[in-house]
Amino acid sequence: MGDKLALLDTSILIEFFRKTDKRNSRFYELSDTFDSFCISVITEYEIFVGANSPGQREYWKSFLEKITIISLDSEIIQTAIILNEELKKTRNLIDSADLFIAATAINNNLSLATLNNKHFDRILNLKLVS
Repeated sequence: MGDKLALLDTSILIEFFRKTDKRNSRFYELSDTFDSFCISVITEYEIFVGANSPGQREYWKSFLEKITIISLDSEIIQTAIILNEELKKTRNLIDSADLFIAATAINNNLSLATLNNKHFDRILNLKLVS
C-alpha cells in the first residue's frame, strides 16, 4: 500500500453497514488499495438522517470517529456551482448532495469511491475509484 487517501461516498458506507460478512463489502476491498479514508460532511449528514435507531446512530458515531470529515467551504461551494452549470448544459443534473461530495473530492484532489457511478461518472474532472 502507498500513502493513499480516498473520499468515500455514502453508498460505500451503507453497503458496509448492511453486509453481514464485512469482507464482502467494497469498503473492505478498498482497504487493500488505500491507507486511509475520509468523507464529506454531506455523507455524515446522509448517514445520520438514514440511521433509524439509537443503535445505528451509536454505530455510526463510533465508526465516524475514526474517519476524517471534510467540511464544506466557499471553494467547495464554488466548485459545486461550476459542476452544476456544466451538468445543466448537458441536461445531466444530479442532486445537490452528490454535487457537494464530488466538489469535495475535486477540491481536495481525492479519488472518490462510490457504488453510484451512474451519477458521478457525469462529472469529467472527478477521479472515480474503479
